[in-house]
Amino acid sequence: MLPFEKRKPGILTKKESVTSSKFGCYPEERSVEKLIHYGIVNLDKPSGPTSHQVSAYVQKILAIEKAGHSGTLDPRVTGVLPVALDKATRIVNSLLKAGKEYIALIQFHKPVTEKELDKINKHFTGIIKQMPPVKSAVKRRLRDRKIYYIELIDISEDNKYILVRIGCEAGTYIRKLAHDMGELLGKGAHMAQLRRTKAGPFNEETNLVTLQNLKDAYWYWKNKEDESHIRNTIMPVEYAVNHLPKIWVLDTAVNSITQGASLKIPGVSKIEDDIKKGDVIAILTLKRELVSIAEAKMNSNEIIRKNKGIVSKPIQVFMKPNIYPRPE
Repeated sequence: MLPFEKRKPGILTKKESVTSSKFGCYPEERSVEKLIHYGIVNLDKPSGPTSHQVSAYVQKILAIEKAGHSGTLDPRVTGVLPVALDKATRIVNSLLKAGKEYIALIQFHKPVTEKELDKINKHFTGIIKQMPPVKSAVKRRLRDRKIYYIELIDISEDNKYILVRIGCEAGTYIRKLAHDMGELLGKGAHMAQLRRTKAGPFNEETNLVTLQNLKDAYWYWKNKEDESHIRNTIMPVEYAVNHLPKIWVLDTAVNSITQGASLKIPGVSKIEDDIKKGDVIAILTLKRELVSIAEAKMNSNEIIRKNKGIVSKPIQVFMKPNIYPRPE
């Protein structure tokens, strides 16, 4: 599993409260119109177009002003590509640094043994040094990257092709990793095929849809007034923060946060029990609406124990002001 998938946080209650039905809306109860303009699609990127082109196709299909993807995939690479819609596009920033998983078909230029494969798996698991390839979007300098796991799935009869599952830190170049594996063994290797299977909380089991699925779902909604397909195709933006530690705030605290204020102790209702100072966290209403992405200024124990102080400072605010009431 990726690091965030290993988290099994409990929920601690700071102040019991019930949210008012007069304000806000549970994410799953938003209208389709709002979902289209404030949602995210777990797209199965096809081989051929660039990630930017795929986002442009989504934008055209849904007739929205903008769409943005999280984590570029090379044109020939397929798989999980979260695409945020219209007013939700800023959410991709919280996904860019989330862990990724790939299934890679690697071709060695000479036969390899399973003993040699065990050697390279151990060598490349953990912190590695990696130089981005010549054709890359970043400056070419040696960088530290973390490989969480390398799992051998299959090996061909001629011992030249291996199928592996790789979990890694964002920004890891799998094509370069395949090349380096071949270099270590002195046999040469290159990546024959690559598919991304996870990008943060998005995976192949999470409403993964094709461009055609999306187009069909939109057509059924516009022409047949059938919402079922598009609701199964577009997820609320809140899904994109499932991998982040969370704090739920009182109704009376929401409005000040939407205007850029820090969250203070009196506004906290519930928290996850493994928050650390400095963590990037999601601030939610008691209806589970995303208010903001913030930086934690206290750990969970401090939040529960203290009666005053700043809990978090905003990084990005998503909810508009005045949806919830101002405190009296």
